[in-house]
Amino acid sequence: MEAYGKFAQVYDLFMDNIDYESWAAYVEKHLKARGIEDGLVLELGCGTGTMTGLLAQKGYDMIGVDNSEEMLAEAMKKKMETGQDILYLLQDMQEFELYGTVRAIISVCDSLNYITDRKELLQVFRLVNNYLDPGGIFLFDMNTVHKYRDILGETTIAENRDEGSFIWENSYDPENGINIYELAVFLPREDGLYEKCEELHCQKAYEQSEIEALIAEAGMELVAVYDAYTMNPASKDSERLFFVAKEKGKHTA
Repeated sequence: MEAYGKFAQVYDLFMDNIDYESWAAYVEKHLKARGIEDGLVLELGCGTGTMTGLLAQKGYDMIGVDNSEEMLAEAMKKKMETGQDILYLLQDMQEFELYGTVRAIISVCDSLNYITDRKELLQVFRLVNNYLDPGGIFLFDMNTVHKYRDILGETTIAENRDEGSFIWENSYDPENGINIYELAVFLPREDGLYEKCEELHCQKAYEQSEIEALIAEAGMELVAVYDAYTMNPASKDSERLFFVAKEKGKHTA
């Protein structure tokens, strides 16, 4: 799984079109609907910690896991600025370890699409199941095949700002469901020139039925699938799905 490098420095700048406040409220709504109003919550693929911080504001004891040292450095800056008590761990979500179980685990911003191998995604789900309290909740979103194939396709996204610029080229292979992002980032230097950094990111398009099968195989119970971030059921036109799964009692069996 690729980790963000130099792009981490400007990630929040270029992702400012994402309404994290609404997403956090949506996640909170699902947590509270299942009786989780406080306690330990883990975010997998927490990135720069925006969602982690918002949920901490809402009263949850947050743990953030990410495999990018650069992204976590940005998250730590936010933590220092806000004084929030958040534990950040530099770990790959395929091998993450906790000292105990948590009430809920979340993963947003299609972080799980970065797991491009079915067996590896199953391993993540098994770890999630292992670290959930009895009856704990797993909330996560994933981009759909429709989004990669019909929306992103062979598109190029570019932005130019004073703080930096990027060119993001997408290419999707429908045979193996792999979407490749070729990312070129241009960051200004003190001498007035720009430093070019290139990164390659791969994501996998999974069918909804396959994700549901993996949830079951990992020992969890599927509760619901929504057209993220709404309360509408998933459809063939959904670009992003929001899954709700539940630990179903392995600890007490």
